[in-house]
Amino acid sequence: MVRELLNKVTFPSSVEISKADDLPHENCGVVGVYAPGEDVARIAFFGLFALQHRGQESAGISVSDGETIRVNTSMGLVAQAFRETDLERLTGHISIGHTRYSTAGSSNLCNAQPILVRGAYGELALGHNGNVVNAVHLKQELVEWGCTFSATTDSEVIAQLLANAPGRDWAERIQYLMRRVQGAYSLVVLTKDSLMAIRDPLGVRPLCVGKINGGWIVASESCALDHLGADLIREVKPGEAIIINDQGMKTLYQSPQRASASCIFEYIYFARPDSIIGGKLTYSLRQAMGAELAREHPVDADVVIGVPDSATAAAVGYAQEAGIPYSEGLVKNRYVGRTFIEPDQRVRDLGVQLKFNTLPAVLTGKKVIIIDDSIVRGTTTPHVVSLVKKAGATEVHLRVCAPPIKHPCQLGVDMASYSQLIAANKSVEEIRQFVGCDSLGYLSIDGLRKAVGAGNNTHCDGCFTGNHPIPVQLEMNKLALEIGAR
Repeated sequence: MVRELLNKVTFPSSVEISKADDLPHENCGVVGVYAPGEDVARIAFFGLFALQHRGQESAGISVSDGETIRVNTSMGLVAQAFRETDLERLTGHISIGHTRYSTAGSSNLCNAQPILVRGAYGELALGHNGNVVNAVHLKQELVEWGCTFSATTDSEVIAQLLANAPGRDWAERIQYLMRRVQGAYSLVVLTKDSLMAIRDPLGVRPLCVGKINGGWIVASESCALDHLGADLIREVKPGEAIIINDQGMKTLYQSPQRASASCIFEYIYFARPDSIIGGKLTYSLRQAMGAELAREHPVDADVVIGVPDSATAAAVGYAQEAGIPYSEGLVKNRYVGRTFIEPDQRVRDLGVQLKFNTLPAVLTGKKVIIIDDSIVRGTTTPHVVSLVKKAGATEVHLRVCAPPIKHPCQLGVDMASYSQLIAANKSVEEIRQFVGCDSLGYLSIDGLRKAVGAGNNTHCDGCFTGNHPIPVQLEMNKLALEIGAR
């Protein structure tokens, strides 16, 4: 019987899972290394490995030896994208790396990064985390300049603009870039002799810099530095561009200070819990969200569980504040989505059971509080509630440590359209009925801001409020540049 079942079972591809899950998707992780005498390609590889959670579609590394820039990109996870022979060919003392989830341009090898372009000042390679809202207009202008494009992403638009921007030096060219580009961009840029890190004036996406064995490393999150034994020096400031070369590290350009708009969803879901974002440990902030949620939406229950992994810290915070025991009630299969074998219909019908399993001994006969980080489309949540009830829970109370998501994100998060967002189309009571829980409570916007210490004009919360830090189109098309290229 076991052999017969194994012969029938196939597993969903990463694309299949991404369509089926109810999660917002980040777009990229970036890393940069300047370390003469070190194996910089290998350092970049393990830096990307630590940032795998930020993108699972493709990965790439570019290296310079002072004369030649080489690039290696491939589809799939970081561990799938590189072989030992690939790293051996990537020799040099400067490297950048990138792992991608597509928010602009389709999931094709031509859109994998780093992107290598040749401009008026020679070659450069670029890795980008974010989303540019005026990319279509900029691309049309660059075509008039004589630039040619091989990809269909906003990242290539940034690369071409930087490579051909007017200016006597990189400081002036970056200043021009920041004047022209609207949106979110945390960049690592490789030239033949230098590494640059650039963060947009709003500071939407994170970027930090550290020291490693006498060299330097730049990464989207500090967890990558920790894994490499590097020391976190500081975060790249909003609107700052730094350059690292044989003269050390210095600030090339700093845009005039104005209100920042760091993405508040980094704290809720995207960043790893061991990363320091905005000077604060993400795990502690998620605990604070859970505690605030317990104060706003208390309920009489026997046990608190979290939907692993991003809601675990919030569940601990809720349990501590409420005085209710915390336990693991759901076990996550972390390898779901890591195969390209297509599922058959029977396995598709299993849905979320492929991703989660329950612990009936923890749940049977109990009134259970489930803590989740967010509800986007509402496709997964009903299945999670049903699994917990089937495991014997007498009551299921759902608590969400994010406010209702009512608006799409246009600054680098693939978060569905208005028609797909359940909170844009249903009331809280209608959502409760839809997911099948006994009660439902969302963290308020004020509660979220309090938990993360957000002040006025310090964070972007447009997905909750609709108040985006820059004007955006109501519905931006992820494939706009691809459509224009046809």
